[in-house]
Amino acid sequence: MGALRTPRGRWIEEGLRALAAGGPEAVRIESLAQALGVSKGGFYGYFANRGALLAEMLDTWEHDVAAGVIERVESGGGDARARLGRLFAIAASADGPTTGIAAELAIRDWARRDEDVAERLRRVDNRRMDYLRSLFGSFCADEDEVEVRCMLVFSLRIGSHFIAADHAGRSRADVMGLTREWLLN
Repeated sequence: MGALRTPRGRWIEEGLRALAAGGPEAVRIESLAQALGVSKGGFYGYFANRGALLAEMLDTWEHDVAAGVIERVESGGGDARARLGRLFAIAASADGPTTGIAAELAIRDWARRDEDVAERLRRVDNRRMDYLRSLFGSFCADEDEVEVRCMLVFSLRIGSHFIAADHAGRSRADVMGLTREWLLN
């Protein structure tokens, strides 16, 4: 019986880990094989080349952070506020290779240098914003307020990881909880 092949998804997951740690330059077939404890020959059974792996990594990320998250939120039912609460909880706990903030930030940085990645990121961000608009729009009549709430949620998801400020005797978790409450009013 022949050796078991490393599943395609493991190559993609390891590629996303490498991307999160060091950007697209860190996604190297030999390094991935070493991290997986396999020879690099198995890679070519799944991918024609490194570019094909990078494309599938982006496909996986795009699905997981957009459609995948929306499916998880919607599967729990409830009104828009309940779904937003679930969305906030999912975003706060996201730490997998595709859904974690490290991969998100690495892809955003990559998009600054690669127009194809930038276009994909724009598509993902637009999908996320459209979903937020649909939720906030169900209980906010003012379109401007809906857009502001969406922008604040999105900005918090990306930008809070860059903020090192203290919060006047409150923990970051306390402030994020207050922010979620305010957004859901």
